[in-house]
Amino acid sequence: MVRIRVLVVDDHRIFAESLAAALAAEPDVDVSAAGSGPAALRCLERAVAEGRRFDVLLVDADLGAVAGALPAQREPGSGPPPPGTDGIALVAGVRVTHPGVRTVVLAERDDPRRAAHALQAGASGWVAKDCSLSRLLAVIRGVLREETHLPPALLTGVLRELTAARKHRTDSERLVESLTPREHEVLRCMVAGLGRKDVAARLFLSPHTVRTHMQNVLGKLGVHSTLAAVALARRAGVRPADLAGDVVERSGQLA
Repeated sequence: MVRIRVLVVDDHRIFAESLAAALAAEPDVDVSAAGSGPAALRCLERAVAEGRRFDVLLVDADLGAVAGALPAQREPGSGPPPPGTDGIALVAGVRVTHPGVRTVVLAERDDPRRAAHALQAGASGWVAKDCSLSRLLAVIRGVLREETHLPPALLTGVLRELTAARKHRTDSERLVESLTPREHEVLRCMVAGLGRKDVAARLFLSPHTVRTHMQNVLGKLGVHSTLAAVALARRAGVRPADLAGDVVERSGQLA
């Protein structure tokens, strides 16, 4: 019998333990639980080291959220929340560090926007916390067959959100394409969090020249602040400048 290894990630201890116990009663399921994102990542790393990789993560959408607080509203197409915000950030991290693991988000309520963000982050499913055990098992087994699972009531809203996100990304890509190669390089430095003086030092330009390039970038992108330019650049898929690689390269030159 092929066994499915499941990791439940939820900071509500009673819920996590109850769900883990219910899943463990299945003859083909091995289950563990973690109470936070960092704990979940440690479990994943330990499992890899021991040759016992997890197959599926069940992640609380509101992992680490303050009780009673509502998730911040985000602009369509702005991507998943920043690291540490909630379970969707964990999904995005697992997608990068453990791409073979399927993730399913467990939610208290239906939310098309957050469900769309979860899919963009790499989740294979979004299910209600109060769904039946048989439904949850069907989702777990389905995502292992490369299926994507959403509640039927969310499909229209999620498709609308994903369409809007694609439009925002396309519009952003078009604006970024209007930049010159040097302006694009400056924008990548901005995405990496560098200020004007640091950009000047990295690109061997004067601060005045960098200021002119930054003003041109803002103008061409149609925004009025560095933060807005960085947000647009991220939607367009602009990667930050590789600062570590730059240090290595310069070290090699000095050698």
